Amino acid sequence: MTKKRQEAVQTERTLVEQTAIEQPKANVKYKDTIFRMLFSEPEHLLSLYNAVTGKDYRDPDALNVVTLENAVYMGMKNDLAFVLEMGMYLYEHQSTYNPNIPLRDLFYKFLVFYNGLDHKVPDRMELRLSDAYENPVDEPDLELKVTMLNINAGHNEELMNSCHVLQEYARYVARVRKYVAEMPLDEAVERAVTECIREGILAEFLKKNHAEVVKVSIFEYDKEKEEKKLRKAEYEYGREQGREEGRIEGERSGRTHLLTLISQMSAGEDADKVTQLTDPEVLEAMMKKYGIE
Repeated sequence: MTKKRQEAVQTERTLVEQTAIEQPKANVKYKDTIFRMLFSEPEHLLSLYNAVTGKDYRDPDALNVVTLENAVYMGMKNDLAFVLEMGMYLYEHQSTYNPNIPLRDLFYKFLVFYNGLDHKVPDRMELRLSDAYENPVDEPDLELKVTMLNINAGHNEELMNSCHVLQEYARYVARVRKYVAEMPLDEAVERAVTECIREGILAEFLKKNHAEVVKVSIFEYDKEKEEKKLRKAEYEYGREQGREEGRIEGERSGRTHLLTLISQMSAGEDADKVTQLTDPEVLEAMMKKYGIE
């Protein structure tokens, strides 16, 4: 591992430690997300399935929720897997846009519900495995397509109207984000939960799971902040690497041009001026004369 990479890794570790210090009440033992908790209930999951597919199944008992014990990402088990009739369906909730999702889907998921803060993500988009190929081709031999649905408030109105639980979930998330910008995290989550119960937004679910929802919401928000800091550290590392690579490439290119210039001058009428190339004005004039840029 290079020295710069070691420094980047240490920076990421430091950021993670700082995040833990900033929010000591966030309980990392809570592995679920509000989305997973909410839609693990068969009647809610069936409503979501109907909204996504346009079907009209009425019996929640026909749906069997299963668990993928090894589906872990950033310490979070956030997959929803279920069997309905002869089909197995795998849903995932993501708060971070990840174009490499199709690569991971080779193992365990095929529909993604996105509620991150990237405002460029449309209501619906198709992610392809081939987008991650190092050498893209027009018609790859191996392809996998994944549908990603934006479930932030204000997106996918038809889907939200078809699944009121999903719509209320989006409103709850938006409420938490609104108050986090105005007050400490713990207070923001508690206020959002209290108001939503009073206004009938996921009221029964929040009353039944009040304490756990507060703790999970805090953990989810901390995770979101942590991911942003890690991405920032990676970006800074990549930018620094780019600068270093650019500098090295520039020096390499400069040496090549200089050697070419000396060779051409030595073979022509300017051989006696080679020793004067340390003068910037002479160097510039000779580069221009011999068409070397």
